[in-house]
Amino acid sequence: MPHFLLHNRHSADDCGVVFAAFRGFASPLRHTDAFASCRGGGHEIWWRVAAEDEAAALRQLPRFVATTSTATRIDRVATP
Repeated sequence: MPHFLLHNRHSADDCGVVFAAFRGFASPLRHTDAFASCRGGGHEIWWRVAAEDEAAALRQLPRFVATTSTATRIDRVATP
């Protein structure tokens, strides 16, 4: 199955709303770790997900979060 890197960029004012949007939303991402720059002031979050395509990857996010996110297909490669 393909893998995607989901990237969300949001404002400091929306930071709490982004995390709260997952409450009550059935997502395989709930209660998992993500990489985020929010505590450092960057207000960006990244998730690595498996999905059939870009649209399916974005559907793993609540609508509020998905509308300000991108999905990029990624593959593992060996670093020489």
